[in-house]
Amino acid sequence: MVLSERDFDCDVLVVGGGIVGLSTAYAVTRAAPGTTVIVLEKEPGTARHQTGRNSGVIHSGIYYRPGSLKARFAVQGAAEMVSFCATHAIDHQVTGKLIVATGRDELPRLHALVQRGRENGIPVRELGPAQITEYEPEVRGLAAIHVETTGICDFVGVADRLAHEASQNGAEVRCGEEVVAIDRRPWGVAVKTSSGSVLRARAMVNCAGLYCDRLAQLAGDDPEMRIVPFRGEYYELTDPSLVRGLVYPVPDPAFPFLGVHLTRGVDGGVHVGPNAVPALAREGYDWSTVRPRELAQTLAWPGSWRIAGRHWRYGAGELHRSWSTSAFTAAVRRLLPAITEAGLRPTAAGVRAQAVLRDGTLVDDFLIKESVRIVHVLNAPSPAATASLPIGREVARRVLAQL
Repeated sequence: MVLSERDFDCDVLVVGGGIVGLSTAYAVTRAAPGTTVIVLEKEPGTARHQTGRNSGVIHSGIYYRPGSLKARFAVQGAAEMVSFCATHAIDHQVTGKLIVATGRDELPRLHALVQRGRENGIPVRELGPAQITEYEPEVRGLAAIHVETTGICDFVGVADRLAHEASQNGAEVRCGEEVVAIDRRPWGVAVKTSSGSVLRARAMVNCAGLYCDRLAQLAGDDPEMRIVPFRGEYYELTDPSLVRGLVYPVPDPAFPFLGVHLTRGVDGGVHVGPNAVPALAREGYDWSTVRPRELAQTLAWPGSWRIAGRHWRYGAGELHRSWSTSAFTAAVRRLLPAITEAGLRPTAAGVRAQAVLRDGTLVDDFLIKESVRIVHVLNAPSPAATASLPIGREVARRVLAQL
């Protein structure tokens, strides 16, 4: 079957209206003017999940393995994100941040971060206890490093601007359209949505975040991973004057989570968190949200049980901090001794779309896979918002090569 130009609804169909999907649409329209793009988003608006439910930090790239996509794209993306925000008058600030060691067992890991930062080309400054208080008078620690390229911004504002810029270049963003079926043909891809619409495209990009593995399966591809959702619960300080900027603990390299940290946002408030607990649904933003089918699918994946068996002590501590405000407060007090339980109030949670392999390995890098006529973005949690501009260009390069 040979189709003519008028038989296609678009050249590139992007599924997912988060910051990565919108950046991809933006990049395609800039790299190949005249290429028709449609973005499908199942929610009534864009950026409703990971993009709109995070701490708004522009990450420096210090944590990530040198040479990895995360390291390269975060370092590059941080600079580009600041420039993009400045160009389009989006709220942002380059604040720098402290990574603070509060115990002697953390000092070797802190020194390893200094080395990693330098390998990734990130300016870092080592600090002693007195220098810590010069930056953050209420924070206590044995040693710290100051990472000057970290910042904050309004990622929802960035996503909105990417959608606007892509639309100005001819792309179309359609909200309230969930993909329910995918039919791949020699000429391209046909997609059916929840409204009954059928769209034909020469190629498709899967940027479905929490549902990216499900979308890959709908297309007939084996993603060789599953998304295991982890909820990150946040509090905010009732007295934001306790923290001037961004304060992080030394992370455990065995996990992709950074630990409970303090981040001043562009609105002046200070977020505290997140922890990392299993979510009982892909979009399970609290314990009362349970979707039995999604939970059963998570539990049926062997990797889920292997994570639980390997890291049950860590998981038990996270659950305890989820159920007990006093336990959460105690974790925060290691960095900020002045905090009290009354000084924290709950705020909106987020869910991390974490790719897990069959053997229980937590995928620690961005994961982008190609199949015939489709590019799948299968692991793009934090720092994907920071790195969204270079990720979008990379995905655009791959999908345009398939046209």
